Amino acid sequence: MKILLALPALVLAQPAWAQHTGHDMPMAEPASAPGAQAEDQPHHHETATPASDPHAGHAMPHTMTMPMPAAGTSAPSSETAPPPEAGSGPARAADAIWGADAMKASRAALARGMGAMMLSKAMVDRLEYRAHKGTDGYLWDAQGWYGGDVDKLWIKSEGEGAFGGKPEQAEGQALWSHAIGPWFDLQAGVRHDFAGPDRTHAVIGIQGLAPYRFEIDAAAFVSNKGDVTARIEAELDQRVTQRLILQPRAEVTLSAQDIPELGVGSGLDKAELGLRLRYEIAREFAPYIGVEHEWRAGGSADYARAAGDSTSRTSLVAGIRMWF
Repeated sequence: MKILLALPALVLAQPAWAQHTGHDMPMAEPASAPGAQAEDQPHHHETATPASDPHAGHAMPHTMTMPMPAAGTSAPSSETAPPPEAGSGPARAADAIWGADAMKASRAALARGMGAMMLSKAMVDRLEYRAHKGTDGYLWDAQGWYGGDVDKLWIKSEGEGAFGGKPEQAEGQALWSHAIGPWFDLQAGVRHDFAGPDRTHAVIGIQGLAPYRFEIDAAAFVSNKGDVTARIEAELDQRVTQRLILQPRAEVTLSAQDIPELGVGSGLDKAELGLRLRYEIAREFAPYIGVEHEWRAGGSADYARAAGDSTSRTSLVAGIRMWF
């Protein structure tokens, strides 16, 4: 009977958190001595909690606390400070293990692989048959380069003519190319004409990728006779599918003076507009068909009329484009 009468007193004597059921509560830590909890350990209910807090009145598990910095000092940084001897060793970490001499060859190979490798490419951009009024003709336009990302040696050749006769125009160029930005190269060198009157030209120009992916090749020429001419070519690849590409192309030639022996007048000499549709059987090999119209203007048109030639011509073309 005495035990039954003592139960209400024991329930009332328990802490408030013990009267709530349904929550796993941490075991109380034993005090090291009588009265130690009151003097040394913080009480769980020293701070009042809002009534809306669902955990009000419940003790939270003990967590590890970090020691506070002493007065006048800052909190430790999240980044570990380097040891005092850091920076006193070699500039490259691998040198500290293997030695600078042993790593020299590896660093050179890494530099070559990250942009200093010597590469090469050869491309026949146009090799085509041209069907038009009169005798059908042919055309070639090829170029190749060898070098690194910044400096290259370019070799270019192009020409055209009618079947059964000598080429009407044939030239070769040897150019040094230097990158002046991520999109364009500055080119300089020499050009020699192999058809018609013998001419050698100094060349300076730019070649690269203009906004919206226009391939641009523009150059000025000064011949050994003092003639100054220029040529600008632009083309754009528009993918119809992954293998079918439609390519508009334009070319303009200009002259600073009349060149009677070449039938070239000052100003705009000749303009060409073409449209080609090619299919890439492989990325390196693509046959194409298309149409191109060209006309002569100004003094050049006058020279053509005097020679009995037409001042404009439309050609149906078929050819291949390949590179390796």
